[in-house]
Amino acid sequence: MRGVDKIFETTSGHVQALDAIDLTVAAGEFVSLIGPSGCGKSTLMRLIADLDAPSAGTVSVFGKTAKQARLDQEYGIAFQSAGLLPWRTVAANVALPLELHGVASAARSGRVAELLDMVGLSDFADRYPDQLSGGMQQRVAIARSLAEQPRLLLMDEPFGALDEMTREKMQAELVRIAAETGAAVVFVTHSIPEAVFLSDRVVVMSPRPGRIREIVPMRLGVDTRRAARTEELREERGFFEMVTAVREALHGETPVTAGPRGVETR
Repeated sequence: MRGVDKIFETTSGHVQALDAIDLTVAAGEFVSLIGPSGCGKSTLMRLIADLDAPSAGTVSVFGKTAKQARLDQEYGIAFQSAGLLPWRTVAANVALPLELHGVASAARSGRVAELLDMVGLSDFADRYPDQLSGGMQQRVAIARSLAEQPRLLLMDEPFGALDEMTREKMQAELVRIAAETGAAVVFVTHSIPEAVFLSDRVVVMSPRPGRIREIVPMRLGVDTRRAARTEELREERGFFEMVTAVREALHGETPVTAGPRGVETR
């Protein structure tokens, strides 16, 4: 993104959601966007996904316009709601993007089996969404977003509606899946510990109009390759230091005293 602004026209006038956004995400990198509600995180995500257009500036994905990247299925996308079709089985939900793009039945079945194995749901292929827990539904949504082997995964608070135990389990699953696929990830969250656990860099945004206040590299003091990030990381000194660093960046010039270990500030 280069010099990106987004202005919405409303009945009461102009609302500037984003102002002068410059952001580059490297291939295979995990970047989280964090900031107060209404700061434009989801708007920024929608611009990358070509679900909306910038008012100024340019967005490119793998050297293509956002529109062309969408047409070429360069990215997968997952939202807070799993958005599964209730009348289709787990396997049929995952297969949907492949069906829409004319992938042959045999190849489709093989890819669906591979994806369900990746997200640990091989035994649930014939179940329906209402027979799954919230965490399982999100795993189906992630599998569906990966169906066409995208090089970029866009995720807008996909774990926001889950309980804390399930959420931490899903974070660990996402780290593993990202490591296995090598996809770049742009991830919107309100949770500082979640952003620290998952990310290579955390982009801290200001209140509206959304600007990038600071980009914080995750220096965790351990082997931070995705495949090496385990639950034990949450108890490392470097993890708590990075949580504090992101919290202070989020609050601008005023340092904030870190809360007790294990307590999440949203």
